[in-house]
Amino acid sequence: MTSPGYERAGSHAAGPGTPPGLPGHRPLPRSFFDRPALELAPLLLGCVLVGRGVALRITEVEAYVGAQDPGSHAYRGRTARNATMFGPPGHLYVYRHMGLHSCMNIVADAEGTATGCLIRAGEVIAGQEIALERRRASGVCRSERDLARGPGRATVACGVTFVDDGLDLCSGGEFHLTGRADARDQVDEEHAGVGRSGQEPFMPHPRLAVGPRIGLREEASHPERFPWRYRIAGDPTVSGPGALNR
Repeated sequence: MTSPGYERAGSHAAGPGTPPGLPGHRPLPRSFFDRPALELAPLLLGCVLVGRGVALRITEVEAYVGAQDPGSHAYRGRTARNATMFGPPGHLYVYRHMGLHSCMNIVADAEGTATGCLIRAGEVIAGQEIALERRRASGVCRSERDLARGPGRATVACGVTFVDDGLDLCSGGEFHLTGRADARDQVDEEHAGVGRSGQEPFMPHPRLAVGPRIGLREEASHPERFPWRYRIAGDPTVSGPGALNR
């Protein structure tokens, strides 16, 4: 089962963990992630995280910029808990949130900068049955829209746990990230030819919306200082209260 908006393009061989029926686009190279988190975040929208039988079209992310960001785990320096954030780009930084579930971030920029992007929400475009089984095993899931609508749900749907901290998205392993492969995420006619399906995106999503981050203390979620939550406007899988998504 795949999303009706998914464009079945690409002829590359599928990698380990690729869901049946999902074209095996090449993983995005490490150079794609080697840029500031505030640049990477809007490019991630529409990209697809593939692995363990599920493909997640990313619809919402938050950027965190290390030592200058009071909302970042790296704000007070390196610890055993946040060490992955200080490593090279293109890895997953996975942490436990309030002891209840795990959340996953994609490490950005040069090694040592400790910046990254939290995957807040997405649409499962392949492997829905697998994602639903995982979600129902850990709680209630009433609709396909809610499979990965929120950072904890997204991690569960993808089969990612705390032990996956440090997982490399660029090594050819069971997880990788591809470019935008859904027709809904392609650039408009004015920018036609900028990128092709499944390849590295070179510009922000055509329906990009920004706003304050969610669930942080006031000093880290000020709408003018930290408008670092990026989402696909109007996408039903975006998380958070409706007032923050207008």
